[in-house]
Amino acid sequence: MSITVRIPAPLQAVAGNRLEVEADGGTIAELLADLDNRFPGFRQRVYDETGRLRRFLNVYVNQEDIRFLSGETTPIKDGDEVSIVPAVAGG
Repeated sequence: MSITVRIPAPLQAVAGNRLEVEADGGTIAELLADLDNRFPGFRQRVYDETGRLRRFLNVYVNQEDIRFLSGETTPIKDGDEVSIVPAVAGG
């Protein structure tokens, strides 16, 4: 299984300076674990101290926000595209 993951600029250094990587997993949680196995330190950049996805980090599967799907248990399949997007705030 291969899922395309788009990596934001703040995480690219941890992901071997790549804009995009291929990863495996049946859910978002499994995919993020695979990324941490391949790129040590990835997990601490996307999860907070309580083990939850960081508050200002959005994850999309095929352009749908996982917060409106099943969160980290959102199923993914071969050919899906996952985007990790830091939230932008301003005022």
